[in-house]
Order: sequence, then C-alpha cells, then structure tokens
Amino acid sequence: MAGPWIHRIDPIVFDIAGVHLWWYGLGFALGFLQIHLFLRRRHRRLHLSPREVWSLSLLMAVGVLAGGRTVEIAFDEWPFYREHPRLIPAYWLGGMATHGLLLGGAIAAAVFGRLNRKPFLLLADALVVPAAFLLGMGRLGNFIDGQIVGAVTEVWWAVKFPDADGFRHPVVLYDGAKNLVLMAWLLHVGRVNRTPGATAARFVFWYAFPRVFIDLFRDYPTHRLALGTGQTLNIAMALAGGALLYRSRLRRLGRLTSQTSTLAAAPSPGGSRDAAPLASQRIAFACLLAFCLTIPSNWTQDIPSRYGGRHPGLAHSWLYPTIDTAPPPSPPADGSNDN
Repeated sequence: MAGPWIHRIDPIVFDIAGVHLWWYGLGFALGFLQIHLFLRRRHRRLHLSPREVWSLSLLMAVGVLAGGRTVEIAFDEWPFYREHPRLIPAYWLGGMATHGLLLGGAIAAAVFGRLNRKPFLLLADALVVPAAFLLGMGRLGNFIDGQIVGAVTEVWWAVKFPDADGFRHPVVLYDGAKNLVLMAWLLHVGRVNRTPGATAARFVFWYAFPRVFIDLFRDYPTHRLALGTGQTLNIAMALAGGALLYRSRLRRLGRLTSQTSTLAAAPSPGGSRDAAPLASQRIAFACLLAFCLTIPSNWTQDIPSRYGGRHPGLAHSWLYPTIDTAPPPSPPADGSNDN
C-alpha cells in the first residue's frame, strides 16, 4: 500500500496585491453559496420571497462568521486577544471555531425568523442540510492548510504535516467525510419525516456524537474540564441533540403542538411573497464571498510569523502587522486552531 503521505499542499490559492487567498476561505465561500442556492430551490416550500432568500443568505453568512470568530476569541485564544485587542476583527490573521459557526448560524436563523414571522424549526430543518456541506468544505480546507492534525500514528494513511512532528491521523478528513455523509442522510430525513424540527435535531446530535469518537484521534492545544476544548463542546452539543431528538419524537406523536403551519402561512411584514431581490443584497453577498477567501485556517498569533514574509514587504503590511508585545506561549506544534 502507498503511504505514509507527506503534506506538500500550498494553503494559499494565490495572492492579489499582497493579499493571500486561502483554500480554507474558499471552503466558506462555497458553503455560503450552497446555502443560498439551496434556499433558492426551496423558497416556495419555505414560504420565502426571492428578496427574503437573499436576506437570509446574507444574515446566515454574517452570523456564521461572527459566531466562529467570537467562540475562537473566548475559548481558544483569549490570552492572546487580551494583549492584542486591535486584532479581534482581523479575520485575515486566522481564528475561527466550528462550534461558534453553528451557534452563529442558529442565532442568525432565529433573528431572521423573528423579524419576518417565519417559524424557526422550518428554517432550521432546511438550513442544516447546506450547513453540513459548509462544515465538510471547511474541514477539507483545514486539511489543505495543514491545520488541525491528529495523534501520532503508524497507519498507512498517516500524513506528515508541515507544522507537526511525526506522522499523524488526518483527523479533519475523518470529520469532513462524516459531515458530507450527514448531509446526504439529512436530505433523506427531510423527505420521510416532515415533523417540524426533526431534521435539525438529527443534525445537532449526529454532528456532535460521532465527532466525540473522531476527536479521540486528535491532539488539542487547549482544554476545558480536563478535555480538549472542542471535545467539551462536542459532549455538550450531543446532550443537547439528544434532548432535541426526544422533543421531536414527542412532537411527532402529537404530544407537543407546533405553530409552524400558522406562522408559515402568515405574510412577511412589509413584503410580498414575490418581492424581487435588491441590487444592494446581491452586491453585499458577493462582497462577503470575496471576503471569505482572505480567511486562513490557523491561530491568529501564528499567521504573521508563518506567512507574513512570503513576499517582500508583506510582513510589515497592515494585513500582517508585526506583533511587538510578546504573546503567550504558542500551542503545541500540532497545527491546530479550529475547535
């Protein structure tokens, strides 16, 4: 058999005027585009006008990016950001957390539903399908960038990553494959089980529960409650998913009532079901997709030192500032940032 494998993939797609465009960021752009196309195909079933589809696509992209950044700051790199608060908005220096992406997306869907009188469960059941695709693309981007590696192993498919010692489990490929399989299964669930919240509940549980076991093969640089940070969140999410599955079963048996049908039939405030999208919405969404390309998969504190000097003068540009205050010790050399 072939292997072990040496990781020699350049994480940067190409540069424009000294700005790095990353494979990891491309995964986000493709994921948000898939969310938008998925909503467009199902807008009548979801009782969304074309304008509302664009509004929800925009809000989801903003919510996902904001949530991923917030959880990264709060859980993974707070000692660094406390010393360098001016770098909090610097997405182009890396720093996104998977559980934060999910939290931000859920909040965005809830806000949209509240403002437009749309049932959250109906939206959630639809959105979790392209969300699984986005997470799968993100994990592929993590692998291409050479970040988030597993434990040292001698299996034939082990990979030697650029910033980690020894040959490692390509743990993000395990997780990415799980996410893409989950997407296919959720499509099936949506066809056979129309109970409001049933598809979303299965996403929450089956995203987190298998990942508990996948992450046993992973090295975590930060810990909570004696477990890797992400592992702690995996367990909490799996428990929440189990509770949601129980409520979904009660709802299917008719023991819980739902306002989905009534709310779905209600007109949106101030809008027609056939309202056309605005040019500003199209432009804003295109700009967000382009912005995603600048997001790398790495610790914020590591990007300037690893990639800032790739081209003459780039290390001291406004995109890759010199950090003049000594940061806290870097995490172990496992190439990991995303929880």
